[in-house]
Amino acid sequence: MRIPSVCLVLILAGLMVNSSGCLLVAAGAGAAGTVAYMRGDLETEEPYNLNMVYDATREAAEQLELSVLEGRTEKDALSATIVARDAADKRVTIHLKAQTELTTRVSIRIGTFGDQAKSQMIYNRIRENLRATGPAVAPTVRTSAPPAPSVSNPPVPPVPAEELPGSPDLEQPVPPQKPAASPPAQTVTSPPAAE
Repeated sequence: MRIPSVCLVLILAGLMVNSSGCLLVAAGAGAAGTVAYMRGDLETEEPYNLNMVYDATREAAEQLELSVLEGRTEKDALSATIVARDAADKRVTIHLKAQTELTTRVSIRIGTFGDQAKSQMIYNRIRENLRATGPAVAPTVRTSAPPAPSVSNPPVPPVPAEELPGSPDLEQPVPPQKPAASPPAQTVTSPPAAE
């Protein structure tokens, strides 16, 4: 009876040690800016498009004096990966993935096992850079209908003084004439035929 109890305690202790430090939620679930630290990765979703987050991340790496490995850094329209090294020669990997046109998932990992404090510092700098750029811009939604033409009267050129009414050079308009009246219709009666 003693051995199963010891095994159970060891299993529970292992689970507690394994899960400690693996999850940190810094904001309410589902809210923009929710930060979670799980299994060595700091993960969050930002309400900015991929290009804005990528630029803010590159700027944060420069501000924190991280050595960006250009050969390992990649970007396309859907995702990006920025790989750098810190002063301790630990690998810093930041993955960006477009969730929608206006939201981007950010994942930061330091070294093999992660470093929560350094990840948080990098994220804070990225967030400050995003806030400095201003609010996320909504994409323009194009409809299938072409834009309505603007209604305006074409400009009328000014009339030169010599063409103004009363000018001797102008011909006076001829008043319309009434059509000639046709003569009244005459009725012709034939004499009655003789019987």
